[in-house]
Amino acid sequence: MTRRPLLGCLFEIVETLALTLLIFLGIQTFVAQPYRVQQQSMEQTLEPDQYVLVDKLTPRFGAYERGDIVVFSPPESFPQPDGAPLIKRVIGVAGDRVEIRDGRVWVNGEALAEPYVYEGQATSATGGRSDWTIPADEYFVMGDHRSSSADSRVFGTVGAGAIVGRAWLRYWPLDVFGILQPTRYDQAAAP
Repeated sequence: MTRRPLLGCLFEIVETLALTLLIFLGIQTFVAQPYRVQQQSMEQTLEPDQYVLVDKLTPRFGAYERGDIVVFSPPESFPQPDGAPLIKRVIGVAGDRVEIRDGRVWVNGEALAEPYVYEGQATSATGGRSDWTIPADEYFVMGDHRSSSADSRVFGTVGAGAIVGRAWLRYWPLDVFGILQPTRYDQAAAP
């Protein structure tokens, strides 16, 4: 039985740690990233201090859709104290006309059915504006807890380049573990 020299063993440990770190950074940069919910704007869908896994890979193969929950860097006009990303739901995509009237959200002339809105809150416009046309490569996002959400009603649309990825898995705490199913707006709600 031969003993490896101490230097050779140490090299293998360092090599293994470096490779592990490279794989971790590669996955976090290009595939998926954990995110801690810090705001109340997505209550009851996502509560503060829950953790989600953000999919960064599949959006590279297709655009985000209405109903997706996305994590994004805040616009320069709306800086966060610690630079923390925001999490909101996509309501409008490029070419859509989003309106807020009668306490509801309308997209392209159809009222959205929004069962996820916090305790049935009515949606109100902010900043004196109540309708937006979404430019190319931009998204209109809103929180599910409308009265506690600073969103596109406040800071305008979010560019595709600012979006980190789509939240798809809530993994902590374990009692709320599960896939976040996006809402698809195939039919308008009754007016």
